[in-house]
Amino acid sequence: MVGAGARELIVAEYRVTGLSTAVIAELIAEVGPLWYEQHQARLTARQRQRAVGAGAKHTFVFVDRLLATLVSLRHGTTHDVLACWFGVDRSTITRAIGEVRPLLAQRGCTVAPGVRLRTLAEVIEYLGAGGQTGIIDGTEIRVRRPAAGRKDRDKFVSGKTKQNAVKAMVLTDTEGRMLFCSPVRPGNCADITQARQLGLVELLAHGPFMEILADAGYQGMGAQTGGRVMTPPHRKFKKNAPAWYEERHELQRKAHSSRRIRVEHGIAHLKNWRALARHPGRREHMSDIVQAIAGLLSHQQTATLGHVFRT
Repeated sequence: MVGAGARELIVAEYRVTGLSTAVIAELIAEVGPLWYEQHQARLTARQRQRAVGAGAKHTFVFVDRLLATLVSLRHGTTHDVLACWFGVDRSTITRAIGEVRPLLAQRGCTVAPGVRLRTLAEVIEYLGAGGQTGIIDGTEIRVRRPAAGRKDRDKFVSGKTKQNAVKAMVLTDTEGRMLFCSPVRPGNCADITQARQLGLVELLAHGPFMEILADAGYQGMGAQTGGRVMTPPHRKFKKNAPAWYEERHELQRKAHSSRRIRVEHGIAHLKNWRALARHPGRREHMSDIVQAIAGLLSHQQTATLGHVFRT
């Protein structure tokens, strides 16, 4: 079992978890009671010969379970290595991560101390209330190839990268701060299709007027949302375009690209967590993984911004 000194080192060293000590302390205080309630509910849900609390006690405490989950997400560390590190069996690590990771995914994205955005509707309402601009983009995560004979095997092949992948839609503000990360879809799903399936068109069309910046993959959503989605300008001349038009079109394209580049920075910070660089495990877990990391990243970003403002 990991000692108190090693546990303190893991918590204190930012490079190990990617989170500050204050954020980890908040996670322990918030997620710990949820995990305990879940554990107690699981114990009381089945018939028992002895009362709840009888028998062997946990030696792998919740704090270690949370730290093991954070290290796994941050560095993609295998469960065997974590088991050696924490002095438990590999199956214990697997079970612990499987319990803690969904709780992290349910937290949503933190935009202010005590303020969370868990659904796309809440994000749109938040942006509209503050008159802020949002930026959306899709990101792909490479996954293992489905087994031969599966009916949906070809659905995971991305037409863009020609690799087996899953796709998530990311929404940030103009500073690149994470506001929303959707559940994943198979890699052959187009960006605009995923946005429509998430209900973004309806939310924008019937919601407050705001500006959502997007790339050419969302071309056409502007007309469906009353001009709320801004995409790169159309090219009117396919051949023999005048020189003045080429210059103006390039300036407009660069101006739009420079405004929406922040979402690329947000995705880059997301991909710094090695669990999203390439996922060799079960594809069914990818939605929990990407949403858990998005929530942790937004929490750290909010804590950092709060520290800057206080100083």
